[in-house]
Amino acid sequence: MNKNTTIKIAVCSRSFSKNKILRNELLEKYQHVTFNDDGLNLNGKSLIEYLNGHDKAITALETIDDTTLSQLPDLKVISKYGVGLDMIDMAAMRQYGKKLGWTGGVNKRSVTELVISFAIALLRNVPAAHREVLSGTWRQHVGGYLTGRTVGIIGCGHIGKDLIPLLQSFGCMILVNDIIDQAEYYKTAKVEAVSLEDLLSRSDIVTLHVPLDDSTRQILNASRLSLLKPSAILINAARGDLIDENHLKRMLINKQLAAAALDVFAVEPPEDTELLSLSNFLVTPHIGGSAEEAILAMGRAAISGLDDNAVP
Repeated sequence: MNKNTTIKIAVCSRSFSKNKILRNELLEKYQHVTFNDDGLNLNGKSLIEYLNGHDKAITALETIDDTTLSQLPDLKVISKYGVGLDMIDMAAMRQYGKKLGWTGGVNKRSVTELVISFAIALLRNVPAAHREVLSGTWRQHVGGYLTGRTVGIIGCGHIGKDLIPLLQSFGCMILVNDIIDQAEYYKTAKVEAVSLEDLLSRSDIVTLHVPLDDSTRQILNASRLSLLKPSAILINAARGDLIDENHLKRMLINKQLAAAALDVFAVEPPEDTELLSLSNFLVTPHIGGSAEEAILAMGRAAISGLDDNAVP
């Protein structure tokens, strides 16, 4: 492989920068690469300074907005490490003629397996039992099966479609809601497409798999959350700010909802210690895509996106 000796690459992602395999694969293609070896949290001015003088960049959770792009005339390509695009201002990308490298679904199995682990853990009261044992209490918690439950999937894209056959192997009935009509797929997959309200009121477990944009922000507001059964479990491993977290907390406290698991929050790290301390709440630090296999898949897609890209 001929190594490019002129184009300058900036890698913003800390996890990409720490991964020896991804580093080596990128350095095989490009000679001039700046890695985020100091583990910097790049935002605003620090992000602009870091990207200045580079032709292409690999970004993860960094905010790429109009202010940033307007001050980086030499930057031609943004390649996304991961699948979420809510941190990138697409209108600004088009305005300044920047190209985007992006591949959907590269971390889907990592997310779907985490969702299933959440469901089983909450059905078997694992978080509450764990806390009790650590505090000196030894008692058995009676839980329930995932097998045979009705699961509602909000968003039937790459991750939703990957989740369906895994849940069906447990004998689960699947309800789906998506803005795109996928009638043929739903028929083949043997799932039932329903309204969002119907899904919320019928499901034993609800899991979110939609992107964050103006149409999905607070998609589960207080009124919609109130449609959930008191015995239901809510899971969000998609994006923060899809859920009214304050109302969710009140429902968990008042036993209006059995349990919830969140991997993502509107503000990260989350600051609501009352929510985090609830025995029927399971929290993880945005690890949905953090399986080793997924990290490699996302990283390789990002490397590919440096060359395979287009104005969005």
